[in-house]
Amino acid sequence: MTERKFRVYSRREIEGLIADGRTIFILDQYVVKADFWRPYHPGGDKAILHMVGRDATDEVTALHSAEAKEQMYRYRIGRIEGRWTNFIPPIQGGKFRPLADDDNDDVENDSEECENSSGPATRDPSPVFDNADSAMRKRHTAGGPVSSTSSVSSVEPDDDGMSYLDTITKEKTTLDLEKYPSLDFTTQDAIVVKYRDLGERVKAEGLYQCNYGAYAIEFMRWSFLFSLTFLFLNWGWYVPSAICLGAFWHQLVFAAHDAGHMGITHGFHTDTVIGIIIADFFGGLSLGWWKRNHNVHHIVTNAPEHDPDIEHMPFMAVSHRFFQSMRSTYYDRVMEYDAVAKFTLRIQPYTYYILLLFGRLNLYRLSWDYLIMGRGPTKGPAWWHRWLELTGQVVFWTWYGYFVLYKSIPTNWGRFVFFMISHMVPMPVHAQICLSHFAMSTSDLGPHESFPQKMLRTTMDIDCPQWLDFFHGGLQFQVIHHLFPRIPRHNLRRTQKLVQEFCDEVGIPYALYGFVDGNKRVVGTLAEVSRQAAILAKCQKVISESDDPIHGHHH
Repeated sequence: MTERKFRVYSRREIEGLIADGRTIFILDQYVVKADFWRPYHPGGDKAILHMVGRDATDEVTALHSAEAKEQMYRYRIGRIEGRWTNFIPPIQGGKFRPLADDDNDDVENDSEECENSSGPATRDPSPVFDNADSAMRKRHTAGGPVSSTSSVSSVEPDDDGMSYLDTITKEKTTLDLEKYPSLDFTTQDAIVVKYRDLGERVKAEGLYQCNYGAYAIEFMRWSFLFSLTFLFLNWGWYVPSAICLGAFWHQLVFAAHDAGHMGITHGFHTDTVIGIIIADFFGGLSLGWWKRNHNVHHIVTNAPEHDPDIEHMPFMAVSHRFFQSMRSTYYDRVMEYDAVAKFTLRIQPYTYYILLLFGRLNLYRLSWDYLIMGRGPTKGPAWWHRWLELTGQVVFWTWYGYFVLYKSIPTNWGRFVFFMISHMVPMPVHAQICLSHFAMSTSDLGPHESFPQKMLRTTMDIDCPQWLDFFHGGLQFQVIHHLFPRIPRHNLRRTQKLVQEFCDEVGIPYALYGFVDGNKRVVGTLAEVSRQAAILAKCQKVISESDDPIHGHHH
């Protein structure tokens, strides 16, 4: 059977398709049109939208099985020749011109012009996250590879304080550009080639094969903690029972994470059912919500406008860019820098660990929003997942809410204490997740940075002895996990050496810190943002007390 022949699309033609509202990305030199199956994508549509106009080969390969990738090939409409130059996706504020605007200009020349005009430093202000003030400041921005989403400019003493803070962003971006390999195509292409070679080596060494013996040990640990929960509950030892239940949830989260990435059996439906049983039936959390959230996090890691894992306004901010009341492309709402945020961000270094104690309560809220509002796919292969998850929620709140809290504990105060302790004990999971990213770069280096370099720039690993791996659950190897999300966590330590060799070869720093040092860096980042909030408040106070609200001059 002869292979289907595909027409060759120019970059300008693809830009025109995207301008007409088509969901187009590049996969293995093929042009993929994802409009039909985007609403049915089990991982949510947001992840796809962040790939529009980009070469998504490495992201797709990292996050999907070979079978899923083959399914995507069904939606190929053409191919490209030569190296693809990424656009900024529409969801991130990229501008695209319909083909009708060419007015008989040469398509290829126009394509070259588009490459320049769509560059991250020269595009128009984004309707997604740029406000009028940042647009005004942006007119003073020097050219360079820094994305306009950073809203950087030179310091102007008569400004409203944001220019000073934006200058800090520019300095951080400059440090990143000096610390990491050049963004020129030759350098980034070489990194991609070596990353793909590393992927083949990982596969050849069997690191994608699950260690089911390790899961047998995990299962015994879960069973032991769950049994102790009900044994102590039966004896009336409510505090030890709550501690054991919290520890049980703490350990289960790691397995749900594995299943969500298809890292157990590598079968989509099998791992999904395993994940739903663990997350929904035993933990009260939605696996579907997690997939939708987590896939976006893996693609736009540490991007303040786009990554939901660092969007915690009004309680926490890891960048001063949150002071601009930017719009979250994930939550489709403005993250207001209001009076509450101005107060809470000033004290965030002190409230950080306290907030983490209640992290699980926020996950309930996000899970219920996802399931009740029907934000997951309603058709396609995952249409029934929501109904299984809703069943799981009923089962969870029946055994936990009714039988454990209401029937087994005689007093309301005892129920409250049990509830709070059982939900506070899993706090280390939330600390580990934040630890991996909060102290790392939030700079936007533009659309031409390669996937592996971005993952290494925005993620850190935690150095710990092997006997403590059960406590961290693989989350201490977030760098390796972000590069190869589907590797079973029990193989991440073996993969670490290969990734370190790769980093040495391509010249990308590998961030590895001890648990204490990593936490110090996170708290230090929060403290730095807190100080920046104080500086902004002082600047704005001076402006408000002056006669001229724009320049602060007395006449």
